[in-house]
Amino acid sequence: MSPAIHLAQQPEADELLGRSPLAALVGMLLDQQVPMEWAFSGPYTIATRMGHDDLDAHEIAARDPEAFAALLSEKPAVHRYPGSMAKRIQQLCRFLVDEYGGDAEAVWRDAASGKELLDRLEALPGFGKQKAQIFLALLGKQYGVGPEGWREAAGAYGEKDCYRSAADITGPESLAKVRAHKQEMKAAAKAAKASGAGSGAGSGAAKSTKNTGN
Repeated sequence: MSPAIHLAQQPEADELLGRSPLAALVGMLLDQQVPMEWAFSGPYTIATRMGHDDLDAHEIAARDPEAFAALLSEKPAVHRYPGSMAKRIQQLCRFLVDEYGGDAEAVWRDAASGKELLDRLEALPGFGKQKAQIFLALLGKQYGVGPEGWREAAGAYGEKDCYRSAADITGPESLAKVRAHKQEMKAAAKAAKASGAGSGAGSGAAKSTKNTGN
């Protein structure tokens, strides 16, 4: 039975995310520099425009790059940067074809530990450590994929009863909490950067004065 996913906040798009491992991976890949709902509705949009009810790694990998980029660029665009994301999706699908026979679920199906699964996710094109940890937490919290040590491997994203990422979204209320948390993190980072810049300016001014005195 497919889990009830609420990342796209659209019934059809969320239903696809719940039953399609590749759609979930592509949604996670798209989740950058756009609202989360936009990113996770992307797989459904792509599948629909390709005339299917699911994504196929072999078909996407074999598509003409320009034609695939054009498909993502149709309005409404799948992403703010449809051309570059089309390239990344094809890179991901080619990797899945080469390493897992095109079977996205094979990435986590037989992972013996959270550490092993995190390593596999980090090896995917377009998945850095943070994205890999968030997706690992999503698998553990919502897809029932729980190899030993998955919470530890997911870091802070694996904690219970938190609202840090896509892994914690189960509806509009939790989406709002995750969005609020991200805004707090951005504000804190901005304040820290401003504080650092101020300190740097001060030391620079002091250094300049000292040099002038010499």
